[in-house]
Amino acid sequence: MDEEYDVIVLGTGLTECVLSGVLSVEGKKVLHVDRNEYYGGDCASLNLTQLFRKFRGTETHPESLGRDRDYNVDLIPKFMMANEELVKVLIYTDVTRYIEFKLISGSMVCRKDVINKVPATVTEALASPLLGFFEKRRAKKFLEFVSGYKDDDPSTHENLDLDKHTMVEVYDHFGLDQNSQEFIGHAMALHLNDSYKQEPARETINRILLYVSSVARYGSSPYIYPLYGLSELPQGFASAIHGGTYMLNTPVDEIVRDENGKFVGVKSGDSIVKAKLVIGDPSYFKDSVKATGKVVRSICLLQHPIPNSDDTDSTQIIIPQNQANRKHDIYIACVSSAHNVCPKGFWVASISTIVETDNPSQEIEAAIQLLGPITERFDYVSETFVPLNDGDNSQIFISKSYDSTSHFVSVHEDIKDIYRRISGTELVIKKRATIEEEQAAFEAAQ
Repeated sequence: MDEEYDVIVLGTGLTECVLSGVLSVEGKKVLHVDRNEYYGGDCASLNLTQLFRKFRGTETHPESLGRDRDYNVDLIPKFMMANEELVKVLIYTDVTRYIEFKLISGSMVCRKDVINKVPATVTEALASPLLGFFEKRRAKKFLEFVSGYKDDDPSTHENLDLDKHTMVEVYDHFGLDQNSQEFIGHAMALHLNDSYKQEPARETINRILLYVSSVARYGSSPYIYPLYGLSELPQGFASAIHGGTYMLNTPVDEIVRDENGKFVGVKSGDSIVKAKLVIGDPSYFKDSVKATGKVVRSICLLQHPIPNSDDTDSTQIIIPQNQANRKHDIYIACVSSAHNVCPKGFWVASISTIVETDNPSQEIEAAIQLLGPITERFDYVSETFVPLNDGDNSQIFISKSYDSTSHFVSVHEDIKDIYRRISGTELVIKKRATIEEEQAAFEAAQ
């Protein structure tokens, strides 16, 4: 433990593991530490005994639930877009060699207590019950505009400047009503609330393109998910390390700083491990973060698919804020034995949203009502944190807490932001050379 490193990473949440993997691939000497005996941090996947111990204070659970080892229940479930940058990071760091992914069957949105598939193509828009007769024609024209837009071809622009015109101006240009705006903005572009409408349209258009291209890649849904739960991702990084060192079950007693507050090292027991900088989740830096709110989550074990979800083995359902009479959307992520997270005949449905009142459990009632009979239910509320500073002076780079969404859009934004602050450059994922290409380059240099 007297060795000195380029980077120390604290916590094995996905944000920390991605940064650890990328920096290791770039040749940095990385030490990755977690106080827990398992991978994943706040987004760990628990077996049945761990689940009951955490939420009920007992390891005893009904035999009717099946075998302990058949469960891998995510504390914070999230799905990936098939074409998103985070998937490219997993490929870049070789993590995909150790993990198998499966398509999430459905992507749905709730309106007036009824759930429907989110239309992602012109054909689906024309057939969707979410849209009225005349609205279908307008949505068709909008989706054709999105898929055909080219920066260097003004004939595809419809006299719109995506960097100047706001999204509400784009909606108005195509005559889209509130119903269309709701599923486009929340279920396709995955915005957390309606504030995006007043921002330049480019980000939203890019998000819609990502959604549509991800659907086109595999079929019915844009989302993929790792077999055996999200904890497989940090374990995959540990398997694919490129000179990095992982240490679980290692207490962190102190973040050592010099007289100017700059990071020196991490103290564990009697040892101090030094490094040039440290990356970690908020739980390791309680004096350097501020609370931003709370998220309520409910993990529900079901013995049936979610009613009216086409009897699929998995789905994401978004209840837009206006449908729930709230300021924030409600998310439902449902997976099943098809994803090796529970026994056959069971489904795991997880609900989440940002807390707005003094009665968090009541705030998710609209989602609970969609699930049908619930076999077991585990509710909890957690605070969310952000760093107090950018880490430039202290060389302490702290990630944000995971939000209430059931996707990784905001997580990847945080990863890119931390990388930018550390390196001063954008995170650009390049195609890595194969072993054969590296060998040929080595021989050519001799």
